[in-house]
Amino acid sequence: MTATIRQLKKAARIILVGAPGVGKGTQTERLLTRFPELASISSGDLLRENVRNKTPLGLKAEAAMQSGNLVPDSMILDLISSEFKSRGWLSAASTSSINPSASFILDGFPRTATQASSLETIVPVNFVVHLVTPPSVILSRIASRWVHEPSGRVYNTDFNAPKVPGKDDVTGEPLTQRDDDSIDTWKQRLHKFEETSKALLEHYQRKGCLWRVEGDTSDEISPKLFSAIERQFC
Repeated sequence: MTATIRQLKKAARIILVGAPGVGKGTQTERLLTRFPELASISSGDLLRENVRNKTPLGLKAEAAMQSGNLVPDSMILDLISSEFKSRGWLSAASTSSINPSASFILDGFPRTATQASSLETIVPVNFVVHLVTPPSVILSRIASRWVHEPSGRVYNTDFNAPKVPGKDDVTGEPLTQRDDDSIDTWKQRLHKFEETSKALLEHYQRKGCLWRVEGDTSDEISPKLFSAIERQFC
């Protein structure tokens, strides 16, 4: 993809919704390159960082996880609020006056309609992208995926093959397939996503900020996504 840089004329608060394996990470990287005002805010990264740094929120989250519970939505919202405040996007005195220039892609939250409603108490999201790739294409992509476990480098024999079959390009060490990359596991994950995302997508459809884009590959989806964001925010 060519890395043309575009300037946003108004704040873009983006959520990418899509099945596992649809390429949300790839699209996020490309959007950050094309629109430098965007920041990526990952709830998972914030959680890990706070646990690692033993912040008050991190200690609470760690206690929840160690007792076998999910981290409560309210705690994830606190993490996001705290990150927005540290970036100067949210006043410490208020949780309802987001900086009008704050533009970001929020990753990992919300995953449910209830979480989406809670998020709106902090920040009004204005562009929700539903990334759609047929399940058969995702499953075929997963079957062709190989990883170099020590570094996390990922290869795909269909479109990003290693220079030497079965070997990592950098170290020459053998590539493996992850245990959780079995087709049955992925079918379950895709089915679960369909179930859980329905109410979330309907929520944003009612809000009038849902946009759907379909393609078999990230390269097919990216130009359509860039155009939609440029139309709305540039």
